Amino acid sequence: MIYTHNIDPVLLSFESISIHWYGIMYVISFLIIDYLIKQDIKAGNVSFTVEVCENLLVFCLITLLIGGRLGYVLFYDLGFYLENPIKIFYLWEGGMSFHGGLIGTIFGFYFFSKKENLRFFEVSDSIVIYIPIALGLGRIGNFINGELYGIPTNGSWGVIFPSIDQIPRHPSMLYEAFLEGLVLFFIMQKFSKFKLPKMALSSIFLILYGTFRFIVEFVRLPDRQIGYLYQEWFTMGQLLSIPMMIFGVILLYFSIRGIKS
Repeated sequence: MIYTHNIDPVLLSFESISIHWYGIMYVISFLIIDYLIKQDIKAGNVSFTVEVCENLLVFCLITLLIGGRLGYVLFYDLGFYLENPIKIFYLWEGGMSFHGGLIGTIFGFYFFSKKENLRFFEVSDSIVIYIPIALGLGRIGNFINGELYGIPTNGSWGVIFPSIDQIPRHPSMLYEAFLEGLVLFFIMQKFSKFKLPKMALSSIFLILYGTFRFIVEFVRLPDRQIGYLYQEWFTMGQLLSIPMMIFGVILLYFSIRGIKS
């Protein structure tokens, strides 16, 4: 059955202030991740304290936002922002890159680990098992916003986005919510039960996210200002996912060999 998207992206509005579902999804994911990590701390599964956890999440949230925004500017629409540099700060107009956010978060992990005298992969392995929660809820937020939609489809599961056209399209953001959110969360939780060497969980996350993202990009419509990078199938999202997967494989190799982080 073809579904016509008619969800209001605004949850609440008061005069000139609007609260969007997309933002609420990330707030919810932040609170859930914060709660789960604190439960791990209480259970003795991680070595750092609750106070360190709170500071870490706030610090990495800031670096994630900075990285995500700068990543979008550099990877997806550099020409526009060179002509309109003030627009870089207009976050409410949208434009965030996961890969940029990942780079920002990595820097956040690194500098915070140095500051608190923690091992980098001790921090990342503890956090990365819960990142799919934010990814899944964030993609649901994308669906509510009616953005990051897919190419046309003849399937009965297609979704019509009236703000774009009347053509049924792949709900690619829901595919990502399923793969990058639910499936990846389930896999990461399973692996976290084993006594894996340092770096293993972080590397598995990089490999699997990159793989899932690469697959979904085949049915996700590329950003209009960029289009396809090669023929009619290779996108910027796929290009950015390749080094992510390669880096994950390299980390996994060193992890298996027992090289300490």
